[in-house]
Amino acid sequence: MSADASVGVVVPTRGHRPDRLRAAVLAVLGQDHPGLIEVVVVVDGGDPAPVTGQLADLIVSPPSPSVPGADEAPPRSVRVMANRLTPGLPGARNTGIAALGTDLVAFCDDDDQWLPGKVRAQVAALATEPDARFSSCSIEVEYGSRRIPRLAGTCRVTRGHLVRSRMVMVHSSTFLFRRGGLWVDESAPHGQNEDWDLALRAAAHHPIVHVDRPLVRVRWGGSSYVARWADRIAGLEWMLARHPDLAVDPRGAARVYGQLAFHHAALGRRREAGRWAWRAFSTRRSEPRAPLALAVAAGLIRPDALLSVLHHRGHGI
Repeated sequence: MSADASVGVVVPTRGHRPDRLRAAVLAVLGQDHPGLIEVVVVVDGGDPAPVTGQLADLIVSPPSPSVPGADEAPPRSVRVMANRLTPGLPGARNTGIAALGTDLVAFCDDDDQWLPGKVRAQVAALATEPDARFSSCSIEVEYGSRRIPRLAGTCRVTRGHLVRSRMVMVHSSTFLFRRGGLWVDESAPHGQNEDWDLALRAAAHHPIVHVDRPLVRVRWGGSSYVARWADRIAGLEWMLARHPDLAVDPRGAARVYGQLAFHHAALGRRREAGRWAWRAFSTRRSEPRAPLALAVAAGLIRPDALLSVLHHRGHGI
């Protein structure tokens, strides 16, 4: 892996937050990586023409080496296309991967922002381990006016780490991996947990090389995924069926069971919430999500209010 390896960046969007999309693309283009950075904005579920118009001044092809002054700045390019595969986030990401011919592939959500030095640091980290093919970095959670760093405390993330904890800092907008062999699973229900699944599969081959510095700003509070309780339940059940070892580690299993309890409680399904809360408590008595789910089920606190408190501290359920 050379320091100037080419990097393709897939930015999925539905086109409904143009200001944040533009900021995301500009932050990618502004990276100090010496090699080619090719940005592919994939529009999911809509006409790419409006997005193309929003980014018209940024849509360029890599400069030709024959152009005077072309070697003074790293080559950059931007293009916009429609999702050509399964509707939803996984299909959009795979559409972008398929369109790229770069050495490396990276993801960036349209409401997140890469911080300076992100690509250079991760490419350098990958170069230190010839067998590694996947890298991540820590994040800075932005919620309202607060910015909270979330660090991993390690430079190598194993599958065991990801089974025991979702590790929010191993976020999709931090993913950088060698192109070829890794695709997003489009069977993920409603696009839920496809990034966790991808990280688990990558870590099964070799530990993820992690740069434990906050090099991506992740904006919370604007995603429609958070309160889609039924979709989140389906996503967790899909993960349990797909990765049976998630139910082996007591801490990791209790966390998932506690999340299922909370999501059922948010839907008003008290019996299901109680059943999963008891399962979480039986697996690990100190699991904090079980009592929180019961409090929601009992009507003592609204699920959105509880999430707001957690997000204010840089955490989720």
